[in-house]
Amino acid sequence: MRTFLLYLSLLFMITGCSTQSYRPMDTVAKVDLKRYTGRWYEIARYEHSFEKGCQDVTATYSIDEAGDIRVINRCRLEDGSINIAKGIAYSTDQSNSKLKVSFFRPFYGDYWILLLDEDYEYALVGEPTREYLWILSRTPKMDPKTMQQILNELDSLGYSKDELIWTPQGESNAT
Repeated sequence: MRTFLLYLSLLFMITGCSTQSYRPMDTVAKVDLKRYTGRWYEIARYEHSFEKGCQDVTATYSIDEAGDIRVINRCRLEDGSINIAKGIAYSTDQSNSKLKVSFFRPFYGDYWILLLDEDYEYALVGEPTREYLWILSRTPKMDPKTMQQILNELDSLGYSKDELIWTPQGESNAT
């Protein structure tokens, strides 16, 4: 678990300190954070060392009594062990579509909501450098038609669908 947290914190430190310039990226116009809370299943991602070998990946968001956004990321490794990373997030603007997330303070990384279903059933999350990308769903499996619609948007956002790693979601995550 420490290795998972270390890599995750390094990710946010590196992306948070990057000075390279990228073309602007649009996010969704407005996110209702109360509706966004709850469990999300990772359908696909760009692969990085902190998630290498992860399957049955979930991210659970909640808002605590102080109004802070709490994050719990969970994944099962190939050996069956479970990694859990706990973090905190905050919105950087009134749209709530651009968040800063930290699993190892004081380092924060960008978490931008690029696409969001009107019923909050799926989301596409990335960040300005385009090195990180996640397709999230409220269910462990996503409708193929919906998935294709998301994939069709990737090029216009500056992402390549060829880099996606499809996350195995086992029976333990069935709804």
